[in-house]
Parts: sequence; C-alpha cells; structure tokens
Amino acid sequence: MPKAALYCRLSVEDGTGEESESIRNQRILLIAYAQKNGWEIYDVYEDEDYSGLREDRPAFCRLIQDAKDKKFEIILCKTQSRFTRSAATAEIYLHERFPLWGIRFVTVVDGVDTSKKENKKARQINSLVNEWYCEELSENIRSVLRRKMELGQFLGNYAPYGYEKDASDRHHLVVLEEEANVVRYIAKLYLSGLSCKKIADQLTLENIPTPSQGKQKRGQDLGREACNQWGAGTVRKILKNPVYLGHMVQGREQKISYKSKKTMELPKESWIIVKNTHEPIISEKVFEKVQKKLLKNRRGKQSV
Repeated sequence: MPKAALYCRLSVEDGTGEESESIRNQRILLIAYAQKNGWEIYDVYEDEDYSGLREDRPAFCRLIQDAKDKKFEIILCKTQSRFTRSAATAEIYLHERFPLWGIRFVTVVDGVDTSKKENKKARQINSLVNEWYCEELSENIRSVLRRKMELGQFLGNYAPYGYEKDASDRHHLVVLEEEANVVRYIAKLYLSGLSCKKIADQLTLENIPTPSQGKQKRGQDLGREACNQWGAGTVRKILKNPVYLGHMVQGREQKISYKSKKTMELPKESWIIVKNTHEPIISEKVFEKVQKKLLKNRRGKQSV
C-alpha cells in the first residue's frame, strides 16, 4: 500500500474564503480520496495564511524535506495551485525533483497526475494560469490601496509616533497626547541647536519611552524586542515627517514584484499626499524652520 502525504493550503489569494475552500474541508476531501484509492496516509501538512508564491511556508518546507527523504510515495493536493502558484516552483518539483525522488504528485479537482506523461502540458498550463492569477490579483489590490491612499485613508499597520488609530475608524489618526508632546519637544531641542544624536541621548537619559516601547506598552505585537534607547535616525525621521502637519503622506515605496517582498523607494513626485486629514501636532512655521535647519546641516556635512 503506497503512502500518501496530504497537503492543504489557504490564503487570501485563494478566493472568497468559502467553506468549501477551508483547510478542514480540503483535509476531508483528500482523506476520502486517499482512502478510495487504497493509499495509506503518512501525514497531513497544512499551511494557513501563506501565499502560494512563497516557498518558506513551514508545512511546505517539511513536506519537501520528507519527500526528499522518501518517507512517502505520493503527494496529494486539492488542486495544483494549493501546492504552488509559482510556475518556476511547479516546474522544479513536478517535472524535476519529484520524478528524481520517486514521488508521484496528484490533485483531486484539476486531475494532475505526474505518473501520466500526457498530463504534462495540462500541468504547465495550470502553472501559467496560477501565476497570471497572482499577478492580476496583485495589480487589483495595488489599485484598491492606491485609491484608499488618494482618499487620505491611513493604511499602515501601526500609527506614526504621536498618533493612534481612531477606535471608530482605523483609517483615521487621532493624537496621542503623551507622545505628541515628545514630538514637540524633539522639534524644540533641534531648533535650540542640539543634533539628532544629542537629542536621542537626551530622550534616553530622561527615560522617555521609545516608539517601539510605546507600541509594546499598548499591546501591539512588534515581532521583536522593543528598543530601550533612542537613535539619531528615529529622531531625524520624526523631524522630517509631514504627518505632524496633519497631512497624510503614503505610497513612498512599492514592491519590486508581486513575487517579491522587497520594496523600492519612489521619487517624491510619485508620493500620494493628502492634506488636512487629521489633527496636526506641529505648526507649519515650526516644521518649516526644522526643514530649513535639516537642509542646512546636511549641506554643511556634504561640503566638509
């Protein structure tokens, strides 16, 4: 009796989230199919909230390693897109490594079966369609997000330092007075002649919580340890940020490709700026003075 590994995956890209698409129902479908064909179930591998374009999915990585170690003879999925939406990944595994490792790849719905040579063209067409779907979905999502930015809606995971998301509208920012006072203090210190480094040292000396400590205190998961010391870069970023004028500035960067997590910075003329979307923390007059001083200091360093 051949051993079969069952692989299930679900993410936002996979559709409407209907019950038929759930991990549970994928599992039920695959178990029934394996039993019908007289295959022994070796294990069930499940990835939830992972894109089919990613190869760093935990269960996927474990599945591939177990396949390489020849712990089973068959990989069973609902559709080829559950295994991967990348044409390159499908080509590598379905047509190169799996045959080399003695693994048969089978899907229930779209009839993929690597034991059938005549099935190869259908598999390759599936790969292209799956990847085109991801590309189109990425473009659609980008268009929707851009429209939201143009309407002045805040789309970040975390509000900028000095603000918090409005409890009644997560796309609107409201002033967090304790941190707003620190923003004003930073601007005052800078205009008094202190450098960003000296301001950072002063804030640390006064035990003023860093931005990451503030988020942690409010129960926001940063995925890392909160920094307990202010840095010159953080101070400079606050001084330069027009969000403190009450303006929303977004779209400063974009992903290089729908396949990659890497981003690239966009020129300033491509930024999406919507004015007067929330309460300001710093006046126009103070902000302009700070920007002139930052520019003067930068030019001074460049001329040295």
